[in-house]
Amino acid sequence: MNVPFLDLQAACRELGDELDSAYRRVMDSGRFILGEEVNAFELEFASYCNAKHCIGVGNGLEALHLILRASGIGAGDEVIVPANTFIATWLAVTYSGAIPVPVEPDEKTFNINPDLIESSINSRTKAIMPVHLYGQPADMDRINELARNRNIIVIEDAAQAHGALYKGKRVGALGHASGFSFYPGKNLGALGDGGAVVTNDDTIANRVRMLRNYGSSKKYFHDMAGYNSRLDEMQAAFLRVKLERLEEWNARRCDMARFYLEELGGVKQLVLPHVPGWALPVWHLFVVCSKKRDDLQKQLEESGIGTLIHYPVPPHRSGAYQDMHYGPLPITETMAGTMLSLPMGPHLSLKDAEAVCSTIKKALQYE
Repeated sequence: MNVPFLDLQAACRELGDELDSAYRRVMDSGRFILGEEVNAFELEFASYCNAKHCIGVGNGLEALHLILRASGIGAGDEVIVPANTFIATWLAVTYSGAIPVPVEPDEKTFNINPDLIESSINSRTKAIMPVHLYGQPADMDRINELARNRNIIVIEDAAQAHGALYKGKRVGALGHASGFSFYPGKNLGALGDGGAVVTNDDTIANRVRMLRNYGSSKKYFHDMAGYNSRLDEMQAAFLRVKLERLEEWNARRCDMARFYLEELGGVKQLVLPHVPGWALPVWHLFVVCSKKRDDLQKQLEESGIGTLIHYPVPPHRSGAYQDMHYGPLPITETMAGTMLSLPMGPHLSLKDAEAVCSTIKKALQYE
């Protein structure tokens, strides 16, 4: 048996001719930085997210960092972040000079728990940065209400949630601004690195456009100390091809997620992801929890089935933040020791998904 965790080669095979055409289009143009492909993708992705602006940048981490910079958040400020997330969310805050303040997740949805946010807000809190973790939207209405009552901005980390719906609205335009990643394994992935800022705020959009390009709005004139963080013209061309397939590929992921939920629903030694009635996830990852996680992962690996752990070391326990002396975060730490990501992607076959489920049932002695 050979069931990869994610088959990126299959995606390239399916889109081979279109990707070749996109490559040739860029090569023939002779324009490789901030050209027509980036302009076109920004318009198309903004429209997809039902937002006014999309600004292509170097990667998802830089998207979040530039939003913070554009919003005037810096030294002495605090930003509320999920305790359980990829470290990039925290690093963006650190790069801005601010302090990440972790809040524990809801144990059912794995997303930041709105009930726990208010107690972490103080006079230094300038932003809340919810993550739509694993492709499932956070509870944005409750988060926005907390922020609105205290004049705090909300920045969506939508790196894993391209196309996800919250109460019928696509994520990315549900706060003041959002950061997307186009890392190859994402639902909308480039063939290299890439990211974008999406926003309806004209001021944030204009500042991010300057910050990504050396702080310049006109060549060789620099209004602020900026960065070099520009979405590559070639990657933008590839992303335009993939954007046309995003809804179809997300639907395939949803089909596989439904199959997992049905087949594994009776396995008592597994905790499956819970989907609130108002959410339509896009299943960037399908994550289960088990106290026998390590043994289960080993048996799946021995059967030729790929899995990953997202994430084995919470940010507050990483070396990067050892000097911050964060206290224990028991829910996050428990999840880090029990979570396992099963194979998921638009090219996962039903046959392979059946093999995953049967192997899990055998490993956990489910009859």
